[in-house]
Amino acid sequence: MFKKVFNLLKILRKLSVSGAIDTIDNIKPVPGFLKFIIYLFSIGSAKKIYNQSKSSGEKLCDSLESMGPTFIKLGQFLATRPDIIGEEIAKSLEKLQDKLPAFNTTESKMIIKNEIGEKFYSKIKTISEPIAAASIAQVHFAKIDIDGSEKDLAIKILRPDIQKIFNEELDALNFLAYLVENIFRKTKRLRLVEVIFLLKQITNMEMDLRFEAAAASELRENTLNDRGIKVPKIYWNFTSKKILTLDRIEGVSIRDTLKIQSLNIDLKKLSTNLIQIFLKQAVRDGFFHADMHQGNLFVDKDGNIVPVDFGIMGRLDKNNRKYLAEILFGFINRDYDKVAEMHFLAGLVPAETSKDELTQALRSIGEPIFGQSIKDISGANLLGQLFEITEKFNMHTQTQLLLLQKTMVVVEGVARKMNPETNIWEVSRPVLENWMKSVKGPKSTINRTIEISKDILQKIPDLPKVMDNASTTLQMIAEGKLNLNSISGKNFEFEELRLKNLRNNIVIAILGVVIGLFIVF
Repeated sequence: MFKKVFNLLKILRKLSVSGAIDTIDNIKPVPGFLKFIIYLFSIGSAKKIYNQSKSSGEKLCDSLESMGPTFIKLGQFLATRPDIIGEEIAKSLEKLQDKLPAFNTTESKMIIKNEIGEKFYSKIKTISEPIAAASIAQVHFAKIDIDGSEKDLAIKILRPDIQKIFNEELDALNFLAYLVENIFRKTKRLRLVEVIFLLKQITNMEMDLRFEAAAASELRENTLNDRGIKVPKIYWNFTSKKILTLDRIEGVSIRDTLKIQSLNIDLKKLSTNLIQIFLKQAVRDGFFHADMHQGNLFVDKDGNIVPVDFGIMGRLDKNNRKYLAEILFGFINRDYDKVAEMHFLAGLVPAETSKDELTQALRSIGEPIFGQSIKDISGANLLGQLFEITEKFNMHTQTQLLLLQKTMVVVEGVARKMNPETNIWEVSRPVLENWMKSVKGPKSTINRTIEISKDILQKIPDLPKVMDNASTTLQMIAEGKLNLNSISGKNFEFEELRLKNLRNNIVIAILGVVIGLFIVF
């Protein structure tokens, strides 16, 4: 407890000296008593003076950057949660940089040797000085003997004691958040404790580089046969909790458009590839790189997009992928009733929500875009507006969908910088259509039928119990023991929809059995 309090006092001083508390106060009022305590810790230190022309979000960005690795990571995490801090602040924090001084190469070599052992360390012929240093790790180039052939690889190394530093500061921040929420009850709506807890979970995952290696490996497998993308290979014998070894990237940063053009690479084609690559990851595979900004994307001499830094990845299950594709198609076809229905089936809005009102709200998003040239319509902004509307209808926050929205905005921005005329709808349509065909085609229908049939067959033993419950309910209604007036019409509508889906599943299962008999006999 003493150590936690001591770390908390250090954080309070950082908050005060950096000027972060002033910025936060402009965004969300800070309780006067807490501000007074924090100001006490600034005595004897020069406070940071802001450029007054900067916005509150930019000032907060500068403050967090000056406070060190933990707070840089906090800012980067908050940038993915516009549902908590708002769109404007989130966009400002996206610019947060984490370029920090590197630790010396001698220490790097010691870490590598301790992690992989003498046998594999002896295969490393050369290790360069650090070529990049961030808040959590730094990168070196190396020449390594792989099965008798010398390869140019890159080694990512965690900063010494970084996990200990992060956990100590985050525990202190969590303690502070707990005190603030319990002393000042109004701050509970900010979900401070939840934010710190989620950040700790994420950073602890990031600080085990085996998880990042596994993510890179999965993405590489998913995209191995795709044109226009090349994911670096992971070298597992030279990878551990603290180090990650992968192919050295021989390419140009995607932000350097002039150099890309000098390689005779078509920027329009590259822009199209980028959007389609992302959509294939999200819709087809349900596993996508969720940090596809310009700093993490390179282009090789063959025009392939090469992503790096696999610490932040997103996942979507098959149902969410289907709902996402149906929602986008619904907007393209102006079928707002269908879009609203998908929101209910996906569980994005509570069952008691008025479907007619939601449909009207969705129409308010879709109709303005149909008077414009389609190339001027931003798919990312449309998705963002959609989430804003559904939030008004008490939409359940789903982190992966927010992550998808953020990534889509970033990807579209990068694509339009390469080609301002990029038509995101024309580019997206083939990917969406191909995936919809794959999930609605005969093979997919048969597979789904088999799965549903298995599920129903597993539930057959429970059928007598279900029938007994139904009989009991009907008896209670007949005797007047169950007041039907207490159940809202909205709930009846939802139950009707659920029962309809169950009925359809039973029909499909029966058809599956019939198809199976035909196949067998």
